[in-house]
Amino acid sequence: MPYLFTSESVSEGHPDKVADQISDALIDNFLAFDPASKVACETLVTTGQVVLAGEIKTDTYLDVQKITRDVIRKIGYTKSEYMFEANSCGIFSALHDQSADINQGVDRKVENADFETLANAQGAGDQGMMFGYATNETDNYMPLPLDLAHAILREMSNIRNNELELMPYLRPDAKSQVTIEYSDDDQPIRIDTIVVSTQHDDFADDATMLAKIKDDIINIVIPRVKAAQKAELHGLFTDNITYYINPTGKFVIGGPHGDTGLTGRKIIVDTYGGKGAHGGGAFSGKDPSKVDRSAAYATRHIAKNLVAAGLCDQVLVQVSYAIGVAKPCGLYVNTYGTAKVDMHDGAIAEKVGQLFDMRPYAIEQRLKLRNPIYSETAAYGHMGRKNEIVKKTFGSNGQTIELEVELFTWEKLDFVDQVKAAFGL
Repeated sequence: MPYLFTSESVSEGHPDKVADQISDALIDNFLAFDPASKVACETLVTTGQVVLAGEIKTDTYLDVQKITRDVIRKIGYTKSEYMFEANSCGIFSALHDQSADINQGVDRKVENADFETLANAQGAGDQGMMFGYATNETDNYMPLPLDLAHAILREMSNIRNNELELMPYLRPDAKSQVTIEYSDDDQPIRIDTIVVSTQHDDFADDATMLAKIKDDIINIVIPRVKAAQKAELHGLFTDNITYYINPTGKFVIGGPHGDTGLTGRKIIVDTYGGKGAHGGGAFSGKDPSKVDRSAAYATRHIAKNLVAAGLCDQVLVQVSYAIGVAKPCGLYVNTYGTAKVDMHDGAIAEKVGQLFDMRPYAIEQRLKLRNPIYSETAAYGHMGRKNEIVKKTFGSNGQTIELEVELFTWEKLDFVDQVKAAFGL
């Protein structure tokens, strides 16, 4: 029987995402000047106020206030009427040294050691389980409802930042949601419902405002999102989609003034929109020694390469750790009955464990995670993004450096040939 599945996304101006972006900007700056930095940084944002808290072990000094204001300014909170504004908001920092009890199991000193010694010396930064997922229903191997929800808000952000004359009332805070009907064999049939709530400037008349925003979303934003999809998905965009645009009505008060934001509260938006599974640990604000982040990226890397190699149509990969221990406690694979090889999922998992070294140090090295690559992950999802090399500039304590870094390394299809060879595909 056909079924409906829904995923949501939030914009870079959503208060929780403002917090994520500040935390990850701090991570990037610490790593830029000291790649060995250990950082766990939480951010709270509310009316006119930012609070930074967390544990840091680093050899560098940062102007955390300047970094925070730069992030807020880039997002678009630059007007006093927002009640949260880059130049005037208060910033309180409660960052302090990392616990030596935690650090001793994660950062064991080994002089002039080879890869194996280093990989066995660096234990996981915490216990827990992490999941990666991939499906062949989109070109980027992401679930379609989430991919479309992200796409709607990215297009609105593009308009707000580059073509504001099209929708001149847009403010930074927004949410989207997409419901898709699937067939019995898990194929998307049609888009059932699209929900968009966007913060906006004040209008003289509420009815005029609602009509204008709904018309612009349906006739400007959605056609652009449709055009960006592969041709076989265009048929999902029918005239029978149910739209809920700003369904509560007026949405002038938004951002951190409308709702307090915290780092790590949008973990489903950050991953797979509710498809697959989630271990519960947030990503933003954590350096890669925290396996909540690095192992989630590594399992996505595995899942994407398995599906891209043709091993299965969709797959969930789980890994688990004990704090301070390098070797994973377990590796689990679920192909949902879509495997193209005559093997049980347990046997597939065993072979996958031989292909991918899941010790934390090995993950950091394979995916180049000790680089300042995290600001780009903090809005519109950590998965399904474009792998590319960019130049980034950082300034601290009178020093400026420019670094060339590779973004979203976990999205690379660099293990496809090895997967095919291992499974005889």
